[in-house]
Amino acid sequence: MGTGRLEAFSDGVLAIIITIMVLEFRVPHGDGLDTLRPLIPKFLSYLLSFIYVGIYWNNHHHMLHVVKEVNGISLWANLHLLFWLSLIPFVTAWMGENHFTKWPVALYGAVLFMNAIAYTMLSMTLIHNHGKNEKLARAFGKDEKGKLSLVLYLAGIVFAFFYQSVSLALYATVAIIWFIPDRRIEKTIEKEGEEPI
Repeated sequence: MGTGRLEAFSDGVLAIIITIMVLEFRVPHGDGLDTLRPLIPKFLSYLLSFIYVGIYWNNHHHMLHVVKEVNGISLWANLHLLFWLSLIPFVTAWMGENHFTKWPVALYGAVLFMNAIAYTMLSMTLIHNHGKNEKLARAFGKDEKGKLSLVLYLAGIVFAFFYQSVSLALYATVAIIWFIPDRRIEKTIEKEGEEPI
C-alpha cells in the first residue's frame, strides 16, 4: 500500500500534539508583564518540546519521501512512534509545572529516549521492506547521529537526579543536532540525480 494515509494520519496526530501542548498555558489574571513570570518554565518546556515535535515531523516527512510502500508492520511501527510522541505533552506540562525538578526532567528524557528508539525501529522496518541497497538504507548508513542522540538522552536521564540543568542542556544539544532536517536523505537523492525534497 502507498504511504499517503500513513503520512496524513501522522501529520494529524502531530498537529494535535502541538495543540494539546499549547492548551496547557492558562491565561494569567492581571494585565502586567509580571503576571507572565510564573509561565516562564512552562514556556521553556513548551519551546523545547515544540522544536522536538517539529524535528520528528520534518524527518518523518523526509524519510517517507523515499519510501515506495508500507506494510502492516510499518503501520504498527509508525503507531509505536506516535504513541511515544503523544506522551510529550504530558511530560512537557509536568516538567514546566514543577520547574525542572529531578523526576519530571528524568521522565522527559525517558520519553525522548523512547521516541528515538521508536523512530529507529520505524526506519529499520522501512529499510527492511525496501532492501539494503535502496536509497533509505544508503541514506541512514550507520546512523551515528541517531546513536549519539541515544547516548545523550541516557546521560540526560542520569544527570536529572543530580544536575537538572545539565540534563536540559543535553536535551537541547540533541535538538540542535537534529534541528536542520536530516540531510542524509536529500544528499542521497541528489547524488542519484533526482529532484531534491
